[in-house]
Amino acid sequence: MNDASPLETEIRRRIAVAGPMPVSEYMALCLAHPEHGYYMTRDPLGARGDFITAPEVSQMFGELIGLWVAAVWTQMGSPENVRVIELGPGRGTLMNDALRAVQVLPGFREAIVLHLVEISPALKAQQERTLEGVPVPVFWHDGFAEVPQGPSIVVANEFFDALPVSQAVKRKDGWHERRVEIDAEDKLAFTEAPDPIPGFDRVLPPAVRAAANSMIFEWRADNTGMELGRRIARDRGAALVIDYGHADSAVGDTLQAVGRHAYADVLSAPGTVDLTAHVDFEALRRAVEAMGVNGFGPIEQARLLQRLGIDTRAQKLKARAAPAVTADIDRALVRLTGYGRGDMGGLFKAAAFAHPSLGMPPAFER
Repeated sequence: MNDASPLETEIRRRIAVAGPMPVSEYMALCLAHPEHGYYMTRDPLGARGDFITAPEVSQMFGELIGLWVAAVWTQMGSPENVRVIELGPGRGTLMNDALRAVQVLPGFREAIVLHLVEISPALKAQQERTLEGVPVPVFWHDGFAEVPQGPSIVVANEFFDALPVSQAVKRKDGWHERRVEIDAEDKLAFTEAPDPIPGFDRVLPPAVRAAANSMIFEWRADNTGMELGRRIARDRGAALVIDYGHADSAVGDTLQAVGRHAYADVLSAPGTVDLTAHVDFEALRRAVEAMGVNGFGPIEQARLLQRLGIDTRAQKLKARAAPAVTADIDRALVRLTGYGRGDMGGLFKAAAFAHPSLGMPPAFER
């Protein structure tokens, strides 16, 4: 207890006052506590951080996403003023590369107003440095709902995995919410609510209802998916979501902690390591489509990037690169589209959502 992180001290105080804490509350505090939250106090990205995202692997990723956004803009009828919105923009690398790629479409570049949804002061400062001098207006928002109405295209790369999840454990008498307590050894530990969640089984997919006892089910209780669907429906827009997760709703404990590019204990040193949980793409799609929007995918990241032309883009970059750089391009291509240990091609998936008037987004099929 003497070496507890500042946030652990606060979590212990709250548990002492109110009792065991829901997993979703614990995760929200770990990531977004205004003073001690993980994302509020540091830039976690890159080799010197805790993890690396696809835009940091290679410029090719952001460039291809930029071309996807431009193609959707054309499907929308090329509106003169379009809000390009990124949820959780990291260091701003993706949008910086995307804007460079769309220079070949001056009409689109002139139509863009960039809106970045970011809660982290540290990452916002890095985004401002990265995007300094870009030829489009840039605005920052603390929440998605703050972005003004109008024709919109939304990009969310590794955003939904960081939204807090709730967990429940199946027992003979029903599903019990999973919580965090202080155990007999004075350590943070998982426990369960004494009573089952009323009627919970009735709202679950059939495959989850049939789960064996002791299995864990996760869900995101926030309204971000529905909010995304409402915006697309209202503004006749589209969205691209890329994240790691599973295509169909299923049981399993996917809550994990990462620090210094290695897995860590979820309950150890809260606020100093990143917490994430896999995205349930089936649940996300149901939430978005409930607003009258068409969903596509998910497909593997490898397939998305290959359909958008990453192999051709890699060859063009190599053709004008120094010999020492060509090997880096090849390694980045494998990292983004490969299926080996540490590669992103199969682990990450992509889903698209679009207003019915737009038809099928690029790289997807029904």
